[in-house]
Amino acid sequence: MDNLQVLMIDWLVIIGYGASLTLIFLFSLGQLHLAIRYRKSKKSTPATLAPLAEFPLVTVQLPIYNELYVVERLIRQVCLLDYPKEKLEIQVLDDSDDETKSVVDKVAKEYRQMGFDIKVLRRQERTGFKAGALQDGLEQARAEFIAIFDADFLPDPQFLKETLPHFTTPKVGMVQTRWGHLNRNYSWLTKLQAFGLDAHFSVEQTGRSASGSFINFNGTGGIWRKECIIDGGGWTADTLTEDFDLSYRAQLKGWRFTFLENIESPAELPILMPAVKSQQYRWNKGAAETARKNLGAVLTSALPLKNKLHAVQHLLNSSLFFFLFTASFLSLPLLYTMNHLPTYSTLFNAASVFVLGFLFVSYFYWVASGSSFPKKTLKYFLVHFPMFITFSMGMSLHNAIAVLEGWLGIKTPFLRTPKFNVLKDKISWKTNKYVNWKLTPAIIVEGLLAVYFAFGLWSAFYLYDFGLIFFHLMLTIGFGGIFLLSIKPYGFAASKD
Repeated sequence: MDNLQVLMIDWLVIIGYGASLTLIFLFSLGQLHLAIRYRKSKKSTPATLAPLAEFPLVTVQLPIYNELYVVERLIRQVCLLDYPKEKLEIQVLDDSDDETKSVVDKVAKEYRQMGFDIKVLRRQERTGFKAGALQDGLEQARAEFIAIFDADFLPDPQFLKETLPHFTTPKVGMVQTRWGHLNRNYSWLTKLQAFGLDAHFSVEQTGRSASGSFINFNGTGGIWRKECIIDGGGWTADTLTEDFDLSYRAQLKGWRFTFLENIESPAELPILMPAVKSQQYRWNKGAAETARKNLGAVLTSALPLKNKLHAVQHLLNSSLFFFLFTASFLSLPLLYTMNHLPTYSTLFNAASVFVLGFLFVSYFYWVASGSSFPKKTLKYFLVHFPMFITFSMGMSLHNAIAVLEGWLGIKTPFLRTPKFNVLKDKISWKTNKYVNWKLTPAIIVEGLLAVYFAFGLWSAFYLYDFGLIFFHLMLTIGFGGIFLLSIKPYGFAASKD
């Protein structure tokens, strides 16, 4: 390889690394702005809404597919909703092809005999997966309002009485509530998921809402005005995140969404790494597909510039993993490039400005930590934030592949996240029939990447250049941990507070 080829490779590394860091930095600026908006919004007193004077008809949709362990719990909880029976229609949208069907029929029959209007809707073919089931149910729904709960949710009995008053303004099309976590403390794996989700359901959703920007329905734990769904084009299955997609289509039509941080809809978090990966894959690939589908409409809309910028950041959130992985992978050759090209060390030193980006993201999660645990914010943040960032780095290859597939238009089926009904660490999940683990090439690559970044640690001492040593340490631990949890999916050991 001649000097010109080496120089070209060096510059490709520098440009790729610099471009990735720049995009990550721009993302961090958006996170900082959301955190500031969130803090400001907490200083204002929310308007007090009058309770319902009359009760509109509500359809509660429960999309189900092979949920043997949680479906009975879900139906019984929905039937505890504090709402007049004659004003409540319950649709169990059951696409199951296993024993779940008999459990659904048994529990539904029990509640019909108690006077509940509960219907079990089954399709000949599972066309369109969850989106197809929701659209089929929508076409048969009698109500003006549609509440949706996934199989792992346990809605509070006051859910309808607390959300429906927010529809007094005709252009409010959807109300989303905050997710709670039934098994937050089951293990470190569930704790880190809760840490990330809490930030989304406090700072992101509230911050965007306070800015007058678009927010999204999170697929469950929310309630729609039926007219809004229809006007937005209905449920479609051309992305893996039908909720995110419809949210943008409806808001581009002028509908307003409301987020209620103070109302919690508890749910169960995945407890095994394969289940977490399945969920993360669907969310990140679907978000990229949604961006591919809706980004042009956002940019050409009449939205104010501020709202467009928020929408672009929102739609491209998942793409951050692609740039995080790119910057991570290139950081090791960059170390050697700067060593044999000392004249370019100024460029490397200039990159230290991106430390600000890390500080902005840290502030974002600090604010979220204060929202979740106001009495022990410092301890909670210092324990969970470093582990969460390390965990996110380890997931970057898996999520980057999902994002890339989404942008390239590579279609894959909707993969459900297995539910366990395991809320305590003493309860075994090993008899769960939905656990389907297999060794994939991506898992092997994650193990190799742990070795790759461990070489980066050795290189720091070999080159006597410690500028990236903590970055490579977190990457080594992150990829190593994800690899081990993927080949032996038992989750982190449960921790005691």
